[in-house]
Amino acid sequence: MDHHRTPPGTIAPHIPADAYRRAQATGQPVVVVVHDTTTAGIPWRRLLIPFAIAGATVAGGWGLVAALCALLDTVAHTATVIVGAAGPIGIGGITLKLARSKGA
Repeated sequence: MDHHRTPPGTIAPHIPADAYRRAQATGQPVVVVVHDTTTAGIPWRRLLIPFAIAGATVAGGWGLVAALCALLDTVAHTATVIVGAAGPIGIGGITLKLARSKGA
């Protein structure tokens, strides 16, 4: 089971056998042109990823604050409705009025 595999890393470009033999016979140099894939300039991905993470963190923080404010607002309204509906509470002769009545 012989499988053709490419060796890891950068390998030299292939030179055709007839061109190599002709260069050896005549003494001409063999010129190999290798195209470089590196680009000049700023690597934007390296800069963009930390800013994207920071932006997502800030947006998540503001979302958490907004959710907490909405929860506290709901709790305050619920407590107001419960206190308004309950009326005065008395324990052992001591009466505690939780909310002011509209008539007073």
